[in-house]
Amino acid sequence: MKSRDIRKAFLNFFESKGHLIVPSAPIVLKDDPTLMFNNSGMAQFKEYFLGNGTPKSKRIADTQKCLRVSGKHNDLEDVGFDTYHHTMFEMLGNWSFGDYFKKEAIAWAWEFLTEVLKIDKDRLYVSVFEGNEAENVPFDQEAFDLWKQYVPEDRIIYGNKKDNFWEMGDQGPCGPCSEIHIDLRSDEERAQVSGRSLVNADHPQVVEIWNNVFMEFNRKADGSLEKLPAKHVDTGMGFERLCMAMQGVTSNYDTDVFTPLIQKVAQITGLKYTSNEVKNISEEQNKINIAIRVIVDHVRAVAFAIADGQLPSNTGAGYVIRRILRRAIRYGFTFLNQKEPFIYQLVAVLADQMGEFFPEIKSQQNLVTQVIREEEASFLRTLEQGLHLLEKVVAETSGKEVKGEKVFELYDTFGFPKDLTALILKEKGYSFNESEFEAELKKQKDRSRAASEVATGDWHILVEGNTEEFVGYDQTENEVKITRYRKVDSKKDGILYQIVLDATPFYPEGGGQVGDRGVLVSANETIEIIDTKKENNLILHFAKQLPENVNTTFQAKVNTELRSLAASNHSATHLLHQALRTILGTHVEQKGSLVSPNYLRFDFSHFAKVTDEELKQVEDFVNARIQEHLPLIERRSIPFAQAVEEGAMALFGEKYGDSVRAIKFGESMELCGGIHVQNTADIWYFKIVSESAVAAGIRRIEAITNKAVKEYFADQEHLLAEIAALLKNPQDVAKSVTSLQDENAKLKKQVEQLLKDKAKNLKGELASQLENINGVDFLAVQVDLDAAGVKDLAYELGNNKNNLFVVLATVNENKPMLTCYVSKELVESKGLNAGQVVRELGKYIQGGGGGQPFFATAGGKNAAGIQEALEKAKEFVK
Repeated sequence: MKSRDIRKAFLNFFESKGHLIVPSAPIVLKDDPTLMFNNSGMAQFKEYFLGNGTPKSKRIADTQKCLRVSGKHNDLEDVGFDTYHHTMFEMLGNWSFGDYFKKEAIAWAWEFLTEVLKIDKDRLYVSVFEGNEAENVPFDQEAFDLWKQYVPEDRIIYGNKKDNFWEMGDQGPCGPCSEIHIDLRSDEERAQVSGRSLVNADHPQVVEIWNNVFMEFNRKADGSLEKLPAKHVDTGMGFERLCMAMQGVTSNYDTDVFTPLIQKVAQITGLKYTSNEVKNISEEQNKINIAIRVIVDHVRAVAFAIADGQLPSNTGAGYVIRRILRRAIRYGFTFLNQKEPFIYQLVAVLADQMGEFFPEIKSQQNLVTQVIREEEASFLRTLEQGLHLLEKVVAETSGKEVKGEKVFELYDTFGFPKDLTALILKEKGYSFNESEFEAELKKQKDRSRAASEVATGDWHILVEGNTEEFVGYDQTENEVKITRYRKVDSKKDGILYQIVLDATPFYPEGGGQVGDRGVLVSANETIEIIDTKKENNLILHFAKQLPENVNTTFQAKVNTELRSLAASNHSATHLLHQALRTILGTHVEQKGSLVSPNYLRFDFSHFAKVTDEELKQVEDFVNARIQEHLPLIERRSIPFAQAVEEGAMALFGEKYGDSVRAIKFGESMELCGGIHVQNTADIWYFKIVSESAVAAGIRRIEAITNKAVKEYFADQEHLLAEIAALLKNPQDVAKSVTSLQDENAKLKKQVEQLLKDKAKNLKGELASQLENINGVDFLAVQVDLDAAGVKDLAYELGNNKNNLFVVLATVNENKPMLTCYVSKELVESKGLNAGQVVRELGKYIQGGGGGQPFFATAGGKNAAGIQEALEKAKEFVK
């Protein structure tokens, strides 16, 4: 059974059981600050389990793209070494929100596996929660009794809290779970050892394929459990593992989920991959197999993350994506001998394979390919740089063990992996102190953990039920009551309070726009709201203090100046998007944005630098729309399909409901939940301040509007006045500057000639100072020349000499530099190397450098060390 047929069969089965089939949410989460990525099928439904929202159906089924590479669920280091762990995987799931419970969930799971897919019942084991006396949670008798209808008791396993009690996190909904495991071993192996003893024992052929979670508790901040008002079902089935079971193989990588990608890697590299069925493979082949598994797994995670809007970067989720890709590149570099970008070629295979169910990978194929190719090229350059640095570390090491701190420095600064370092060192006959490396790594992790540590208290509920609403589209001031609040303590921000209001005018951060700020005012006090965010469908107002009386009535007042400036920038962002698509082409798509009161930032897909002329056209286009005084046309509840049909822009990587809000200014129409001006005239003026590259195929424009433009023009006017004053207020400032530049160019040429003459004069003077040491004409001296002059002098001295060794020191603007020239004949006959000389002498000026064996330079920070460096130079020729 093909993987696409298995996926269809699951969705069709649960549709027949009254479930609404919904699309996968993006792999990158934007509205949940507690998670970077969708790491389970239930992540997109958290608000329903928490009781903060109402689902469109009480029964839902889907296949969800998941990513587990950080935090509690971190499988990254296992990937490639075994046959069943992955970074990105699909989770087939069916959900009940206060509807059916254990009876139906268990019955349907068994029916689908044994009757629809016709999996051999004798290969299946199930587990139930054994109970936990300390938490007063009893043995799951109900699940046990239900399973007895389908399987013999000796196939029902009692699981502990680790294996059979599922929790969303340290706090929140949780409950006992009942797993289904499959034994894929041969009949001979099964006859010798019971599969029961191998369940949850990390056996590669006895694996969990389905987990039925029965959500009935809420974990509080103090660790205690309380009953949820409604019982829910959260199930998850590992799609790749199910394919392994259905296709009669013993490795996920031998299924058609991965084989097309593996075949492509084999074709590119000319290396063979052996399936899991082949035994007794060589150590070399095993390394190749692991590398190929790493690459085909990682390219899926990276490609889908980019397609969903997350570009590789140096922070947050982008850093995780970069780290995954770099792990794949490094395995290709080390074990598949790939020194040029090649992973990007797998994107086409992936798009063909999965485009039917996940159309984003097809529509974003070109962008994903370009970004991965550029990331590969960049990291391969870094690896090359790391190799040079490693050579330097080895050269400076006495003995055969490199310090762990040095290896950590390579890892931390240049992303150079320790196992690759170990491999290269081993080839050179060296090792490194691993305990020192691990100690440095632990220090870094401890610093990072301490910085991000957050203690979140329980909610204090003042008003029961979902009474909260957002009124900020129409009001910036409103009478409110606090419905709930909680305390949050973090190393980064200290103690803050998150306050939820019944009818808030405060816009929560989202869609690129920053959250509103303002105040809550009562008869007795004023509480400053420093930020507003959304989490699991709740709008959270952040304050440094809690009102003395949380039960009183407040006047919620948004800072309208900041709000209107942000609105100007947000509306200008829409017009900018329209302008770019009009001027550059319809391939332009938004890939990220930031809308603050001070400025706007807009990332978009485009494969060339935007020229000055194009930027001027974009600026003029936006300002023309501002001058047209276009009114805001807002439609708050329009069916998604209708809005798109009418031409509204929907952004990839965003999660839209059935009903959406459409914002229109003239011909610009986008789906957007943000705050906008009532008329484009309110923007006043639009000015681009920068254009740059973010990644391959992604450009960034930063711009300003309104008050910031007025300040910008005032600054420019002031700057021009200052320049004019410096030039003695000429009638034509530009002409005066041009004249000054011409004069400067002439003087520069004269200075260069004078320095050349000076070098020539110095040649004769220095030639008389040459000292013959062991047949070498030696000179080490400080001179008053620039870098170019020193080079000219060194080469002048070397003319007609085949035994010259010269070290020249200079200081320019308090920065010392050493230059070494060695006759090529000496390089060959005595093994002298100018690069090694300057690296060694560079220590005395607190610097370093390099170059060719016959000519090299080193820069430094300590000019006082020049004299010692010159004295030490003599030791190279003694």
